[in-house]
Amino acid sequence: MAEEAGLDLVEVGPNANPPVCKIMDYGKFRYEKEKKAKLSRKKQKTSELKELNMRPKIDEHDYQVKLRSALRFLQDGDRVKIIVRFRGREIAFQERGQELLRRMIEDLKEVGRVEQDIKSEGSSLTVTLAPKK
Repeated sequence: MAEEAGLDLVEVGPNANPPVCKIMDYGKFRYEKEKKAKLSRKKQKTSELKELNMRPKIDEHDYQVKLRSALRFLQDGDRVKIIVRFRGREIAFQERGQELLRRMIEDLKEVGRVEQDIKSEGSSLTVTLAPKK
């Protein structure tokens, strides 16, 4: 029947019992399938990791600017890595950096959750926040 119509016999459901086949143009079928796959990949949003760098002696206004940036990133669906960098003798005041990160976590708890808790990486402290679903 497929040969008479000048079309192809395409197995659509190989796992069904009995297998499902259709008489159609295979080239057109493959094109439509690739088009659907491309469209679904296009609609997927990949979550990026945004970084915010701070120092332990950050001023209040600068802190608010960083907080707004983190809030915007989380609302856009991106993860945020907040880094407090210590230079020179500032490394002796790591508790100040931890306080800063805990304050940031507290201020962002409505829109983000802690993905990776506060940890020390060389001369810096980091925390990673992910958006809430």
